[in-house]
Parts: sequence; structure tokens; C-alpha cells
Amino acid sequence: MRALAGSFIVPAMNSARRHVLRLSAIAALAPGALRSAEAQDYPSRPVHWIVPFAPGGGTDVVARLMGRWLSDRLGQPFIIENRPGAGANIGTEVVVRAPSDGYTLLFAASANAINATLYRRLDFDFMRDIAPVAGLIRVPNVMVLHPSIPASNIPEFIGYARSHAGKINFASAGTGTTQHVSGELFKIMAGIDMTHVPYRGTGPALTDLLAGRVQVLFLSPGSAIKHIEAGTVRALGVTSAARCPALPTLPAVGEFLPGFEATLFYGVAAPRGTPESVVERLNREINAGLAERSVRARLDELDGMVLGGTPADFARLIAEETAKWRKVIAVANIRAD
Repeated sequence: MRALAGSFIVPAMNSARRHVLRLSAIAALAPGALRSAEAQDYPSRPVHWIVPFAPGGGTDVVARLMGRWLSDRLGQPFIIENRPGAGANIGTEVVVRAPSDGYTLLFAASANAINATLYRRLDFDFMRDIAPVAGLIRVPNVMVLHPSIPASNIPEFIGYARSHAGKINFASAGTGTTQHVSGELFKIMAGIDMTHVPYRGTGPALTDLLAGRVQVLFLSPGSAIKHIEAGTVRALGVTSAARCPALPTLPAVGEFLPGFEATLFYGVAAPRGTPESVVERLNREINAGLAERSVRARLDELDGMVLGGTPADFARLIAEETAKWRKVIAVANIRAD
């Protein structure tokens, strides 16, 4: 019986052991194989790209440009859907609540980093509830004055503002916009007092600046250049860390206030939990688009700096911007709700 046991039971145990090891190996490979198949199959149907702003302007230009690129590269329509409202929070929440399958994306922007502190009651946590995919572009503003202000550069303006504390009005497209927080950051770093005047959009703010009812506005280069050339406004500096190619002779504000930087960023994000393989595929194709000559030339017309990079790079940018604006909003005591 021992011989029989030795002849049959031991080989049976070896066979069972081999079967277990084979199953273990398959199980270990399965997640990678599934991820690879998932990435190869994606997208198998149209992708909805939510832009949480009204149609028109730089956001639509960038979204539609990259949407066409991704549609061509991936063989499925990337449908741009404008879902404005509540300072970008409505469209953002649509994406946060969407399935984590890569078929609903967010056009992420500076507003998301600002809103994290600006709004006390949000039903989502932006940094927790989204998966960063890729940064697209950063765009500066230009600090412009009404010509009645006797200052031709940043130091002269700071000196004038200190001797006229509380008597200078700076306009913005609304409370909590990048124009607003840019002005607040300038106030803090320059040690001056200006009164914020919010408008319902850049158009009305610019109209009142040209009329002299407000004296300062942070304006996009595209909107500012014709007024600078006409002499109806005076430009003091760009808000990017370095000079802007569209206005190469204009200094950066940071040349006089070291560390000052206040730009808009645009990028792509997905709901938290979106498969890493899908995020990586989108990131790869977006980076290819940003490197493509015709796409890059069109983005250069927005006078910004092309970003690209890894999902981790974009996550780091979001975290840095959120932390920066949290401090400004706290010091300036800004609230939207």
C-alpha cells in the first residue's frame, strides 16, 4: 500500500501543485493583460469632454483644437460639451459624478484650483475626486492701467498706489476669477491697497477701464494688445514668470516683485478611478498633439506656454496652484458663497 501511495498519491500532489502554480501565474498576469486590452480597445464609443465654461474664448479654442486631434488619433468623436455655471463647478461636478471609464472628461482649469478654497460648500473635492491626465497650456494676463494714472512701470505704480491708498479701483470679470485673484496677489506682494470692482465678464470691466471708471485690469494679451497699441491703456507687465512672446519688450511683473506669477492653466482630467491604462493612453496622445507643429502653432496664438508632461506633472501643478490661491483667498478674505 505504501508503494501504491508512493506511486500514485505523490505524483497527484505534484500535478496539483503545478496546476496551482499555473493558475497563480495566470492570475498575476491577468491585471496587466486586462489593462493592455483596455487601453487598446479605448475608446470604442464617443467621448464626452465637458468644458465648464460658456462657449467662446480661449477655453473653446483649446478644447476644440485638442478634441479634433484626439478624434483623429483615436478614431472616435471627442464631443465638446459646454456646461457653464457656478464658476465652473457645475460642469466639474458632472465629470466627478460620471463613471470612471474614460468616456467623460473634464476641461480642467485654474478656476478649479481657485474654487477649492473660494467655495465653502462644494459637493466634491477636486484634487481627491479627479484623475489628472495632462496639462495643456498656461496663459498669462497683462496688467494694464488707464492712462490717467501717472505711472509707466511697476515701481512707479506701487509708489503712486501707496500714496493714494484705497483710491485706486481694479476691475475683474467677477469675484474669484483669475483676474480678481491676480489683483489680490499683486496687492499682497506690493503692500498696497486697491479696491476690487467685480463685473459680469471681461467686456464690461474693459469698457469701464477705457472710460476711466476703474483704473487697473488684468487682461489677456489678445484682448490687451490693440488697446496698448492705440494708447487707450498702458501696460505695466505680464503675469507669467517670464516675458510673453507676444509682448517681448514688456517685463514680467515678477521682475519687480520676485516670485509673482498668476497665469491661467488648462488641462484634461477624468473621474477618480479611471483606469491607469486609459489615462496613460490619453496622456500619450495629448503629448503627441502638443508636439505637432500645426497644433502648437495654433496654441502659440493664445500667447501661452505649452505644458504637456505626465499625469503626475499635471497633478503637481494643480496642487501648487490650489495651495497658492488658498493663501491669497485667505489673506484677502474672498468668498463666493
